[in-house]
Amino acid sequence: MWSFREGSWTSVVAAVATLLLLDAVCHAQAKNFEDVRCKCICPPYRNITGHIYNRNVSQKDCNCLHVVEPMPVPGHDVEAYCLLCECKYEERSSNTIKVTIIIYLSVVGALLLYMLFLLLVDPLIRKHDAYTQPLHNEEDSEEMRPPVDSAAARANTVLERVEGAQQRWKKQVQEQRKTVFDRHKMLS
Repeated sequence: MWSFREGSWTSVVAAVATLLLLDAVCHAQAKNFEDVRCKCICPPYRNITGHIYNRNVSQKDCNCLHVVEPMPVPGHDVEAYCLLCECKYEERSSNTIKVTIIIYLSVVGALLLYMLFLLLVDPLIRKHDAYTQPLHNEEDSEEMRPPVDSAAARANTVLERVEGAQQRWKKQVQEQRKTVFDRHKMLS
């Protein structure tokens, strides 16, 4: 019964996340983003500071005369000013960007849901281990878990393998703490 409630809760969260993503995509499409532009970078010229101009024009019109508006120099200096400007035609695919972001957010959302699922299920599955005790001082670290026979040592599930790795890590940490405490005593 618990798994049914949890599964329905997970599906509700997934549905809400999907609706939020679709709303964000529709809102982004409502704005009129252009996928092409001409970008002119004009350096300082005489008493005029440098400036960057962006305009949505075709590739053949991507030059200083069509992009730089208003022209900051008088008519006879326009040609000299435009020779200094560097204009580049740029294209992007906003649909590709949107799809990439949706995929990225979906993967992150799925991983968060999986993490939440594991946080909820882990206490139910995990068995209380009487052999592990928190380390209070260096004397407690000498008590280690007794060896297990080889047939039982083989892990059947992923969770058991992860728990085994976690136990090995805890044992290493306890040994490191003991070593640090021993060195601390020697130096004192």
